[in-house]
Amino acid sequence: MGRGAQQGPVRAAAVVVDLARACHPAPTVAVTSFAAALAAAAAAPGQRVRTARRVAVAIGLGHLAIGWTNDALDAPLDAAAGRTEKPVAAGRLSRGGVAVGAVLAAAAAVPASLALAGGSGPGRPGAGRLHLVGLAGALGYDLGLKGTAASPLPYLLFFGSLPAVATGAAGRPAPRLLCTAAGLLGLAAHLANTVPDADADAATGVRGLPQRLGPRASRVGAALGVAAADVVLLTGRRRELGAAATALLVAAGAAGAVGAAADGRTGFRAVMGAAALSVAGVLADTAGGRGALLR
Repeated sequence: MGRGAQQGPVRAAAVVVDLARACHPAPTVAVTSFAAALAAAAAAPGQRVRTARRVAVAIGLGHLAIGWTNDALDAPLDAAAGRTEKPVAAGRLSRGGVAVGAVLAAAAAVPASLALAGGSGPGRPGAGRLHLVGLAGALGYDLGLKGTAASPLPYLLFFGSLPAVATGAAGRPAPRLLCTAAGLLGLAAHLANTVPDADADAATGVRGLPQRLGPRASRVGAALGVAAADVVLLTGRRRELGAAATALLVAAGAAGAVGAAADGRTGFRAVMGAAALSVAGVLADTAGGRGALLR
């Protein structure tokens, strides 16, 4: 086989890897997995795999659209900030090609979301539409809201509605406490996500709410958001939560306190660790069979 023939598959593999990097893989995998796990826990025993698969496809396609839209639109700013780890900013992927991918993913997310309405149950008819509303808000963030004082609103909408989408797809009503906590975690994620990029955002003129507050205030706000989410879950279901879920949520609150008090990278990592512990606490509740937070 000639060198040219060998280079074709290698180049194609490199493009696939760069597309994966451009979709913001860590949050995409984390959010999709979380929603699928909630859907499986909420579904009837014989429907768990099917429901989780449907939710994973819809949420995953939506996140592909969000991530690719973000990197396509922000490529000039990312390049100006020297963010060579981003494939579009580094010139390894074209802005137009990634934008086309975002449009295709968003288009595919529509029927995948509407498919969540199949079957019977009180939550199903609105699950797909609710996801599309959250997706529209997230794309609105990419398209301009991220540079305004209203930048937290898409996060509150998307993450706050995520548990309702997952349980609605399983035919169950929205768990109000969990939706409230998820919205607070989404707000915390938005504030914390800007802390490492504070210098780059200042250089490129990004002026969302976290940038207006500054990195320290954003980190403290993120820690308070995680703590508030934990308080909502712990106080709302304090007599029904299992030991593992309770321990994880308490640990999350402690990590959030460290994040609020510490400076620099330590504080940022503590806040992110607190958010991860909060999610683990929710999953421990659902995996343990209690499902207190799904009610």
